[in-house]
Amino acid sequence: MSDKVVNDVQDQANDVQVQANDQGLTLYGYWRSSAAYRVRIALDLKGMDYQYVPIHLVKDGGQQHSKGYHQLNPSELVPTLVHNGFILNQSMAIIEYLESLSSDIPLLPESGELRWLVKSIAQDISMDIHPLNNLRVLQYLKGELGCTEDQANKWYQHWIVAGFQSIEEKLERLDSQRIQHLQRIKDGQCIKHDQPQSDSSSERKVPAYALGEQPSLIDICLIPQVYNALRFEVDMSAYPKIMSIYEYANTQPAFISALPENQSDAHN
Repeated sequence: MSDKVVNDVQDQANDVQVQANDQGLTLYGYWRSSAAYRVRIALDLKGMDYQYVPIHLVKDGGQQHSKGYHQLNPSELVPTLVHNGFILNQSMAIIEYLESLSSDIPLLPESGELRWLVKSIAQDISMDIHPLNNLRVLQYLKGELGCTEDQANKWYQHWIVAGFQSIEEKLERLDSQRIQHLQRIKDGQCIKHDQPQSDSSSERKVPAYALGEQPSLIDICLIPQVYNALRFEVDMSAYPKIMSIYEYANTQPAFISALPENQSDAHN
């Protein structure tokens, strides 16, 4: 990597630290990073202003490995969030932190069984599917292990299919569980939370998020994973529920704004 790239990223880190103290939130990310994509969706859903600093994960050997970025995040991964001098990495921790800053658009039900189900399905995606197909895993397969492009793609597709088979089933169950939970709220049998109170089974046939009208942590994790599955030509015909959520979400302003191709570094 050239000294210029190292210095540029170092300067960016220093500059953004100063600006973050005045402007609030700064997100270091990469347009195709699924983890950074999640955080962009959360920020956009909550309508939170932030500065975006691109860190190219491929160019110049990967700008995440520069001395400047290493000082910001020793893990040398994206995303990294800076808020008034506070530095935080890991997308799920960042999203939970954003949730603590702004409750206007909640990303989790306030209480009850659905809160834990939402967290569980979101973690199925962020912890079981995504890490196996991360960029550094694919680079290791093709580099150190000598896998061909086709072999690496088959690896990617295998773990997407294995994960999405269970996610599809869980999302179908979630429809019934949500409706039952809302009925128990109506009957006074459990604590009310923040989801719309409708017990109509016909609601499931209307284009919607995983929890109906309200976006949640499930959608935030699911949409980037489907985006990448389509990019790697995974046959999604076996997952109608997943695709219904994906197609609906991508008609909504926050998800459109967060799309990889709509980022400033998309074509650099």
